[in-house]
Amino acid sequence: MTKEAEKENKISGSLGKLEQIVAWFEQQEEVDVELGLLKVKEGAALIKELKEKLKKVENEFEEIKKDLGEE
Repeated sequence: MTKEAEKENKISGSLGKLEQIVAWFEQQEEVDVELGLLKVKEGAALIKELKEKLKKVENEFEEIKKDLGEE
């Protein structure tokens, strides 16, 4: 698997986990506060991770654009 494919899988996997957390909240009639807090913390960690991954991807695109502009 290429580096790009691995990154895409990791981003897709993190997005999938985040979607599962959102779906869990939507399915609850009454949310257990402690469990809800754990889900929120997990979601926040995923969002932070995704921001970092997306920033790296953005930087790679900028490098590619710069390289193409120099040729």
